[in-house]
Amino acid sequence: MGRPVVHFEIGCRDRGKTSDFYSKLFGWQITPAGPASNIDTGQGISGHITSLGHEPEHYTTFYVDVEDVQAALDSAVALGGKKLVGPIAIPAGTFAWFADPDGNTIGLLKPAKP
Repeated sequence: MGRPVVHFEIGCRDRGKTSDFYSKLFGWQITPAGPASNIDTGQGISGHITSLGHEPEHYTTFYVDVEDVQAALDSAVALGGKKLVGPIAIPAGTFAWFADPDGNTIGLLKPAKP
């Protein structure tokens, strides 16, 4: 069985404006949470909006749940991808970003245990 997509992220310059747009467009509940805003889609996977303050400013990415972020990142690189970020420990777990062979940014996430 394949690994599930468990989270998504939208990067922007203006978090308030972007949050308002998606809230009105899709009816998502969006709440500020420190440097990001959490997205509750109501039925699908959760996500967040963030304004990094540096490049990349405009992006969307999804996160795939993996058992071992470093091992998955190593596999992505061995298959022709490129490491971009991480692994980095955060309160929600550990994540990394890689670029696939076409340059698309994909996230890896090992959620923290409750």
